[in-house]
Amino acid sequence: MSSHSSKVAIYAALGGNTAITVTKFTAAFFTGSSAMWSEGIHSLVDTGNQVFLLMGLKRSQEPPTDLHPFGHGKEVYFWAFVVAIFIFSLGAGISFYEGWHRIHNPQPLTDVYINYIVLGLAMVFEGIVWGIAFREFKKTLGDRSFISGIIDSKDPTVAVVLMEDTAAMLGLVIALVGISLGEYLGMPELDGWAALTIGLVLALTATFLAIETKSLLIGEAADPAVVKEVERLAGLEPTIEKVGDVLTMHLGPQDILVNLSVDFKNDVTAGKIETVIAQIDSRLRKTHPEVTRVFIEAENLSRPRR
Repeated sequence: MSSHSSKVAIYAALGGNTAITVTKFTAAFFTGSSAMWSEGIHSLVDTGNQVFLLMGLKRSQEPPTDLHPFGHGKEVYFWAFVVAIFIFSLGAGISFYEGWHRIHNPQPLTDVYINYIVLGLAMVFEGIVWGIAFREFKKTLGDRSFISGIIDSKDPTVAVVLMEDTAAMLGLVIALVGISLGEYLGMPELDGWAALTIGLVLALTATFLAIETKSLLIGEAADPAVVKEVERLAGLEPTIEKVGDVLTMHLGPQDILVNLSVDFKNDVTAGKIETVIAQIDSRLRKTHPEVTRVFIEAENLSRPRR
């Protein structure tokens, strides 16, 4: 997914969450709803997360240095991991606290209609933001399902926004059910249970995002289709007798390192080897522009390797 697509989704989420945060906290202040406080915190955390993701995108575009010769592409993965921690520690943690406190100290809500208005407006805004994020994410899906696309995605920025917005929509439904049932049944503690449930949703979302970004952060291989294409292009060369290991790693969403070992025929000259390596490099970059670094190692693959 392009950096432009990522920024479109993030800026949309940033604008929407900022407006929703102010609205939710205002409603929570006047009504005293724990579920609404949890939702306000949830939106505040989401707003901060967009800032982290934008920071990651900006830092990932910094040029290579002597200390970081492969560039800073993994900054995106690091800040996405920070987002997961932020959601878990602040979003889920405070929601758990608010819910537990309200269950043991139930207080009747006042001006409940304000909550209904705010929740309705928030659903509209979140729905718009979710739609924008899904539209950008859908461009990369191809024939894959939604879940497979999230798991296989090498760009965590839009995936994070999409997961956040999905959790936000679910949280709004939970808050609406908890507040309305609490008022209808005269059980204000249900508002606290709604806050606890929102905290659980946030904790599960954060755990899933942490697992996915951790895999990218420590070095995840390129898509199998890219690996097969590397093998195919190398195998087309008549001077190559055998293709060995194809090692790939994402240094960023659009930055793949390829390390390839090949066995050239014994009668091939050093000059010819240099020409063939340059041809494989050029063809691979044209086929997959996201491949930015190609290292080809010539070795005897017929000999047992230690």
